[in-house]
Amino acid sequence: MKKLKIGVIGAGHLGNIHLKCLGLSDCFEIIGLHDVNASRAQEMSQEHGVKSYDHLDELLEQIEVADIVVPTTYHFDVASKAMRSGRHVFIEKPVTTTVEEARALKTIKDEMNVKVQIGHVERFNPAILSIKNLDVKPGFIEGHRLAQFNPRGTDVSVVLDLMIHDLDLILKMVDSEVVDIQSKRVSVVSKTDDICNVRLTFANDCVVNLTASRISLKAMRKLRVFQGDAYISIDLLEKQTQIIRLLEAEDGDDPEYLLDTHKGPRKIDMYLPEITPVNAIQMELETFYDCIINDTPTYVSLEDGIRALDLAYKIMEHDL
Repeated sequence: MKKLKIGVIGAGHLGNIHLKCLGLSDCFEIIGLHDVNASRAQEMSQEHGVKSYDHLDELLEQIEVADIVVPTTYHFDVASKAMRSGRHVFIEKPVTTTVEEARALKTIKDEMNVKVQIGHVERFNPAILSIKNLDVKPGFIEGHRLAQFNPRGTDVSVVLDLMIHDLDLILKMVDSEVVDIQSKRVSVVSKTDDICNVRLTFANDCVVNLTASRISLKAMRKLRVFQGDAYISIDLLEKQTQIIRLLEAEDGDDPEYLLDTHKGPRKIDMYLPEITPVNAIQMELETFYDCIINDTPTYVSLEDGIRALDLAYKIMEHDL
C-alpha cells in the first residue's frame, strides 16, 4: 500500500487532533508540521515525534498532501500556495473567509489539477453514514445545533462556527436550490452572533428550519427529516438514527400499531439502522487518500464547501 507524504499546517486544537488521527492511519506518512507560532509547533513536534518546519515552503517541498488546519482567515493564503505547488489539499471548514476567496481557489484547483477536500466532518458522523443508502427526499427538515459557550470560535458568527455543519448536510440531502431565506441572529455575549434561526425554502418546496446556538446550557445536535413515506430522526451528538415509516397494513397486524390515514390503514414501523462506530476525522482523511490514489471525485468537494459558505453568508445578510 502506497503511503502519501502529508504535512500538517496549523498547530492549534484541530492540528493536534489531525496529527493523532494521521498517526493511526496506514494511508499517510507524516513528514512534519508548520505553524507561524514556532514555539507551539516545536511543542507539538515533540509530542507527536514529527519534524517541525520553520518555513511553509520547506514543508511543501517534501510532501504530496497538505492538511490545512490553520484559522479560517489564513485558509486562502496557505491553500493557494500549497495548490500552486502542485499539492493536494485538505482544508478544514469553512473553506475560506469569503466566497470570493473560495471561488478563487476553485480557479487554482482547475488550473493545477489537484484534489481538494473540505473538512465538513459531520458527513462522516455514524448517524449520517447509517442512512447513506436510504432514499432521502425531504419535505421538511428541522435542526438544532446547540452548544455551551466556548470563547474559541467567537471571532465569527455562529452561522460560520456551528450552523455551517448543518447547511452542508442539508444541501446534500435536498437536491434543489434555495429560493427564500428568513433569518434572525442575536449577539448575547460575543461581538458576533451567538444564536441564529433560519427558515430556508427550496425550489422543490422543501422547507428547512435550523437553529444554532453557542450559549445553550445543554448540547444538542439533531436533525428531524419528514418526507412522504417516513420520519427520520438523526441524533448527531449521540450518534443514533431512528426511521419511522407507514407501511401497508396486512392481515394479522397488531391493531395497536395501525393508523387510519387518507390512504387507508397503515402499519407503524420503526427501524433502527445499524450504527458503525468510526473515527470521523480519520475516516475523512482516509477518504481523501482514496480519491487521490484512485483519481476519483472527493467526498466533500471544494464546490460543496463553496455552496455551504455562500448560503451561510446569504443567511447573515437576511436578518429580519
